[in-house]
Amino acid sequence: MEPCDAARPGFDRVAGAPPRRLLLPPLLLSLLLGRGLRVAAAASASSGAAAEDSSAMEELATEKEAEESHRQDSVSLLTFILLLTLTILTIWLFKHRRVRFLHETGLAMIYGLIVGVILRYGTPATSGRDKSLSCTQEDRAFSTLLVNVSGKFFEYTLKGEISPGKINSVEQNDMLRKVTFDPEVFFNILLPPIIFHAGYSLKKRHFFRNLGSILAYAFLGTAVSCFIIGNLMYGVVKLMKIMGQLSDKFYYTDCLFFGAIISATDPVTVLAIFNELHADVDLYALLFGESVLNDAVAIVLSSSIVAYQPAGLNTHAFDAAAFFKSVGIFLGIFSGSFTMGAVTGVVTALVTKFTKLHCFPLLETALFFLMSWSTFLLAEACGFTGVVAVLFCGITQAHYTYNNLSVESRSRTKQLFEVLHFLAENFIFSYMGLALFTFQKHVFSPVFIIGAFVAIFLGRAAHIYPLSFFLNLGRRHKIGWNFQHMMMFSGLRGAMAFALAIRDTASYARQMMFTTTLLIVFFTVWIIGGGTTPMLSWLNIRVGVDPDQDPPPNNDSFQVLQGDGPDSARGNRTKQESAWIFRLWYSFDHNYLKPILTHSGPPLTTTLPAWCGLLARCLTSPQVYDNQEPLREEDSDFILTEGDLTLTYGDSTVTANGSSGSHTGSTSLEGSRRTKSSSEEVLERDLGMGDQKVSSRGTRLVFPLEDNA
Repeated sequence: MEPCDAARPGFDRVAGAPPRRLLLPPLLLSLLLGRGLRVAAAASASSGAAAEDSSAMEELATEKEAEESHRQDSVSLLTFILLLTLTILTIWLFKHRRVRFLHETGLAMIYGLIVGVILRYGTPATSGRDKSLSCTQEDRAFSTLLVNVSGKFFEYTLKGEISPGKINSVEQNDMLRKVTFDPEVFFNILLPPIIFHAGYSLKKRHFFRNLGSILAYAFLGTAVSCFIIGNLMYGVVKLMKIMGQLSDKFYYTDCLFFGAIISATDPVTVLAIFNELHADVDLYALLFGESVLNDAVAIVLSSSIVAYQPAGLNTHAFDAAAFFKSVGIFLGIFSGSFTMGAVTGVVTALVTKFTKLHCFPLLETALFFLMSWSTFLLAEACGFTGVVAVLFCGITQAHYTYNNLSVESRSRTKQLFEVLHFLAENFIFSYMGLALFTFQKHVFSPVFIIGAFVAIFLGRAAHIYPLSFFLNLGRRHKIGWNFQHMMMFSGLRGAMAFALAIRDTASYARQMMFTTTLLIVFFTVWIIGGGTTPMLSWLNIRVGVDPDQDPPPNNDSFQVLQGDGPDSARGNRTKQESAWIFRLWYSFDHNYLKPILTHSGPPLTTTLPAWCGLLARCLTSPQVYDNQEPLREEDSDFILTEGDLTLTYGDSTVTANGSSGSHTGSTSLEGSRRTKSSSEEVLERDLGMGDQKVSSRGTRLVFPLEDNA
């Protein structure tokens, strides 16, 4: 890197620095860089004594600037802390008064708007001593500069492009720049606890009971929504061009990118009201599961669209090879991120199992926290997506590592990530309100904004209704029209869409997307979130339901006639409505993975072959031999053991463990050690022999003769 003399209008760039179409005067950069990078340039002295005096004055001015910058940093952080404090107090008041028309996130946005107005119009402008210096000989800006000011060299870093008409507004207030955060702060600090908490607090029973539908909504539905919104917005952009309202380039790939980021739903308001009112658990599981996986799909999909690079001069034309390459990138990034998150969770489980960290709960909690957070950063550093990795890390940690933690660490980790999730989410929504007035690059286009609202509505409709129709063809418990309407209504946009939009605001198209996304989040959180309670009443959706209570039976599902208790009925319904492949997976997990990674499950010496005896004894925890009671966690609902199934044919009863009973006669399956697979084969074969009844743990289930699946 060669130094740039400020006396001449030119500078050289660092080797390998990415070129950008920016013109950033060096002294204007000092205004943008923040604390530690603003340097006051003084004139050189002609004699030694004058030079010393000038240097002393310059150091004094620099110290005063650093002190002022530190004070402004403290004020900006204090502003957000006071915002969160005020939000918490108002939330308590709303909960005390049972106010449900406005959620805490909407409240945080309102407070952010108020503070943004005060900072924008109520604070005095600073007297900027810095002035812009033109470097007209260069046709592009560079990431790092060395500026020679009278023999002294100063280093500057690229902050971003500023249009000539906004230079004065940027210089007018230092506080506006202080409260404008680097987008990486959202991805590396605020998003990880939000996403991890979603996976760590997942209610597995309801999630896996509806897993097939959730995957369809999250993957296929998000892709459909992305392409519908992208194509509709491309038509809007063409209309804007005809009307003369498009002042810069806006490509088709930009429209698809907007479709990807705006397809990330965040029904936090609706889910909070569902949880408070105890709404239908299956509807809650569908919405929550879709939103959790939908965020991961949206971020990987947006990355794949950015990676779309056709060969040839026209880099925005359709190219089949580039398209399939983007699809491969999507699959590679998602699968790699999933693997990295799951592996990190498995490593943490092994560490907590084979060490005695449970004797030191503080160290155990600290290790759990660091391993979980590092998953996000490790995935980003390896070129994958941290959101996907930390989500599946949270699910893995909840499934395995949580069983190895001490009682204190279980409580601490749950509460720690719950608090971090609450603060990070409300911080982001407060910043959204603030950014409406403090962000310097807004591009408001009424045509684009109205078109975006229409496209989102149509994209959500094409996402929910057709998929629900096809899913109902294979579901025993159908997704009713009232559920579909509620899911359509609950397509709010929130933190993920905002974070994806603000991550890149360099171009005109991205600035317009960010402004539109911000307004969409405001509307959906305030209007749609506020209408959740009336919509529940209007659609006749059950509220006040015990989370462990199943919906009432209908003609499309089996009926629970009688049983020994709610646990048996709940477990049976979970088994019957969960896909058989996942029931097989959970049986494998219970017999092999759980004993390897945790202190629960049957001893490996009883499940592995005899020739693996040494390995089984090494991997089996001593606690397993000391504690032989059956598994009592939610996962046991998915495990088909030999003693769970009883087949009843008229007066004859057949059990999978060899016992039998009858009023007039009985038939039993021979052998007391049938494997799970043989039990399932008998069950599946015999269920097609006429009028059958299936009884499980005292619960008798009646299936209709016709095949409703």
